[in-house]
Amino acid sequence: MDEIVKAAMAKWPNVPHCFGWLALDARGNWRMRDERSQTLNLPGDIIRHPTLLAFISRNYLCNEEGCWYFQNGPQRVYVDLEATPYIANTTADGNFALQHGEQAFTPELAFLDPQGRLQLSSGTTLAQLDDRDLAHCLPWLTLDQKAVSDEAILQWLEDGAMPGELQLNPPGTPGLRLNVQRCEEGQLMREFGFVAKPRASD
Repeated sequence: MDEIVKAAMAKWPNVPHCFGWLALDARGNWRMRDERSQTLNLPGDIIRHPTLLAFISRNYLCNEEGCWYFQNGPQRVYVDLEATPYIANTTADGNFALQHGEQAFTPELAFLDPQGRLQLSSGTTLAQLDDRDLAHCLPWLTLDQKAVSDEAILQWLEDGAMPGELQLNPPGTPGLRLNVQRCEEGQLMREFGFVAKPRASD
């Protein structure tokens, strides 16, 4: 957390929290949701200013109830999550990064749900892969250390039957082999204990 933020919190400790105005979409974009966006249930405008994006990332935290927020000076701005608290992307060297390359990421576990969404975790960090990167990542999947067909993956997502061990092998990290687990929609949100849409009553 920035020192200027800590100082503002100490100076103004009782600033009301803010809900519904900031969102993180499933492609890692921070979005500002004004009153019109909230009223019409629109995603909001993508924040593109580099300095503001860096400021949000440095002061992005989670409270004891699993609600993620941006500490904007003395005020907590709670974040609506379309997917997970972080979004992962593949990198040119065959690894993963979070939030459009702002943070390197080496996952420890990998999950696929029936909708074909790949989710990765390391410790308490959970990140869904940007759907635009999934095609790049599919060749990294192996079945008993051999190439696996798209048809076999789709069948596994449908019924959970896979004649062998499905693994994710990022080429940028030789030796890293992640067993891929099948999960149901919303399962990891419950297991990791985060709140998708924090509100004042949460």
